[in-house]
Amino acid sequence: MLNDHSSPAAFLATRRSGKPRDLVAPGPDAETLMEMLAIAARTPDHGKLAPWRFVVVADDRRDALATLITDAYLAEKPTASAAEIAGMDQFAHQAPALVVVLSSPRPNSPIPVWEQEMSAGAACMNLLHAANALGFAGGWLTGWPSYSDTVRDAFGAAPERIVGFVFIGTPGRPLDERPRPELGRIVSHW
Repeated sequence: MLNDHSSPAAFLATRRSGKPRDLVAPGPDAETLMEMLAIAARTPDHGKLAPWRFVVVADDRRDALATLITDAYLAEKPTASAAEIAGMDQFAHQAPALVVVLSSPRPNSPIPVWEQEMSAGAACMNLLHAANALGFAGGWLTGWPSYSDTVRDAFGAAPERIVGFVFIGTPGRPLDERPRPELGRIVSHW
């Protein structure tokens, strides 16, 4: 069991991300992944714009994604080390399932783009919650591939932006608990 499911509050209080490199098979089947995406789409969305999209990268497309990322990285950083290139290749091959989440703002909407981008971030968080609730773990990564226009253009076009790569699978080892902020530092009363 990944989390304490004895109550919704206990579930949320114990949710942890999995490091994508540590997520192993089995991953969600196609039906379960679609269920996760349906849950992820139930996110706050001012104006009912759905200003985000999900792109599922199938197993048989991971090598192509790795080539895309490494070629784009080398085009931008021609003196990259072998370790950097290996890291870009490894990025695309983590975890059994991968969903690229894009912010797809509607610039002509009266809803500010900032609010639309926050909704896209909430969709990523909902996807992590859905993965966890359905017995898997997820990890949300950004890093260089998220900020590359070349990588973005493989999935969409400006003004879209990659919000993150959400990797989903089964933890290959116990999930780490990370330090959480002390509430006294982040909570105030007005």
